Amino acid sequence: MNKFAELFKSNEEGMINKFDHYFEIYNRHLEKFFDKEVHVLEIGVYEGGSLQLWRKCFGAASHIYGVDVNPLCKEFESKDENIKVYIGDQGDRSFLQTLSDDIPTIDILIDDGGHTMKQQIATFEVFYPKLSENGVYICEDTHTSYDPYHGGGYRKKDTFIEYCKNLIDKENAWQSNSSKLKVDEFTTSTHSITFYSGIVVFEKRKVSKPFAIQSGKRIFNTEDFQKDTSGKIKILRFILKKIPFVKTTFRNSKILQNIYGRLNYLFSK
Repeated sequence: MNKFAELFKSNEEGMINKFDHYFEIYNRHLEKFFDKEVHVLEIGVYEGGSLQLWRKCFGAASHIYGVDVNPLCKEFESKDENIKVYIGDQGDRSFLQTLSDDIPTIDILIDDGGHTMKQQIATFEVFYPKLSENGVYICEDTHTSYDPYHGGGYRKKDTFIEYCKNLIDKENAWQSNSSKLKVDEFTTSTHSITFYSGIVVFEKRKVSKPFAIQSGKRIFNTEDFQKDTSGKIKILRFILKKIPFVKTTFRNSKILQNIYGRLNYLFSK
């Protein structure tokens, strides 16, 4: 059973507006927080219905925080239900920083706010470092990265999706030999980045440098194979280095560059 979907269908309180496939995503990433003292921050209160949805899903011990630019949303605040609402613009980094300082802990952040590139990126940069060690960050409606009205566009620089593509590099920085890509706090605290249609989910967890492990017995003697072929490859590599035109062609072609890179890898071992 998907508790999020069931509560959505039975909702008779404030309006909730979601894409249908979001509930499966919530269930996959947030079910682990059920009936725990979890702190949830939702950017974008709308009609207040989702605040109640989170409250019912996560239980009486949960703390729910909402943010909206509309002052009328303050009426959805409820001390008895541990629901607090802040009024402000998520594109204003000074407001976001004040908000971050005021909320002691954030385990789940759901960005369903204004959906502009400035707002999504500012919210992520202020709050992702604040997210708890095993927290989940969800940015919704990321299709706006392709919508000019929200500042998006296909492959347009500085959209949230393009921003996230750079974060994929950061997550894989363990394998980088480039001075431009170093292991940092994001690398060591991000367990996964999951892309869905219209949603990006970040799951935090302490991460150590990956290492390979093996099991089972060896079937082929790959060392003998490498010795048998290494002479031919060395000759090919020597020729490539001596012929400028061929060398240039290899470096300019994506397919040939990949082959050339593999040859270099073999002989750097």
